[in-house]
Amino acid sequence: MTALVASSGPSALWYAARGSGLAALVILTLSVVLGVVTSVRWSTERWPRFVVELLHRNGSLLALGLIVVHIASVVIDAFAPIGWKDAVIPFFSSYRPIWLGLGAIAFDLLIALIVTSLLRHRIGHRTWRFVHWFAYLCWPLVVVHGLASGSDTKVGIVQILDLACVLAVLVAVWWRLAHGWPENIGTRVTALVGTLVAPFVLIGWLVSGPLAAGWARKSGTPDSVLARVNATSVSAAGQGSTTTTSEPDRSSLPAAPFTARATGTVRQSQESADGQVTIRLATTLTDGANGVLVIDITGRPLEGGGVIEDSSQVSFGPPSRTDLYSGTIVELRGTRIVAALHSEGRPGLLLTCDVQVDESTGRVTERLDVEPDARTGGGGEGNEG
Repeated sequence: MTALVASSGPSALWYAARGSGLAALVILTLSVVLGVVTSVRWSTERWPRFVVELLHRNGSLLALGLIVVHIASVVIDAFAPIGWKDAVIPFFSSYRPIWLGLGAIAFDLLIALIVTSLLRHRIGHRTWRFVHWFAYLCWPLVVVHGLASGSDTKVGIVQILDLACVLAVLVAVWWRLAHGWPENIGTRVTALVGTLVAPFVLIGWLVSGPLAAGWARKSGTPDSVLARVNATSVSAAGQGSTTTTSEPDRSSLPAAPFTARATGTVRQSQESADGQVTIRLATTLTDGANGVLVIDITGRPLEGGGVIEDSSQVSFGPPSRTDLYSGTIVELRGTRIVAALHSEGRPGLLLTCDVQVDESTGRVTERLDVEPDARTGGGGEGNEG
């Protein structure tokens, strides 16, 4: 590691990526429902046919815009190794290639739908209709892509939103199958059976896949990303408990001030589209102290190694709760890192870390000096963990 310049700032890209993705699903669902309605030229006095068709077309355009925002947010965020080409070329990404690939196909189909609709009078009705039928695959691909690739699949409100979108499309399809019954009864019955079986297949896949333990690794998430979210996962588990029996082992961390050594690994992420990388130092305390220290430094790479820091995240705690203390780097000078850490209901800590990296093996050795952070007024209570 070489000299680094410390600065930090929050980012809204995480929220933009997920919010735009969910919004695109909702708008795309509305567009599909309206497309089913327009297929039989349905209209009323309050809803003339041209209004329904206009909403269907503009809904598709809005969904495309939201998907572009979603893709841009994910790529620029650089948390996962996803590039611009992964948005249009399916199954070649290093991050969940199958499930990200389904999203890329859906995006390509939606672009084809928009382009052919704009050129409808030039390419002919038959060509437009052919592409339009294939474009209907876009919606189920988006649903599966979101469930398999999203980090919010287990969140209750997201599950309700997904369920509402699926039910809306199913009801629209059932309505379309009932319209004109019993013409083409064989085709209608086959389609009806398919719509009745598909939800059970989807639920079975969800239970054994995205909702099951270990899905992140099974779906193709790189080890570098798994390591980055490990501390966050432990945090969620620790914060979800309210009983006194879930308190971390108080003997795991000595009372501050104390000195310890730590050993572990250093990893550097791939360079993102905006030219940033993340260096992660993941180490375990030794010399009588039982704990885990994870330091993430994100910024522009320097020739010869290291980064000019743009943001940072530090977590520190016993193995049972590795994010008991969290904070950011307040000083970064050469191989010395100083971080200010805080924990709810506990005195703050000032952690000074001198880092040595074995370039041939990627192993890290650290000397830690942990003391109460006088700025928080936490002086001699130590660091219960």
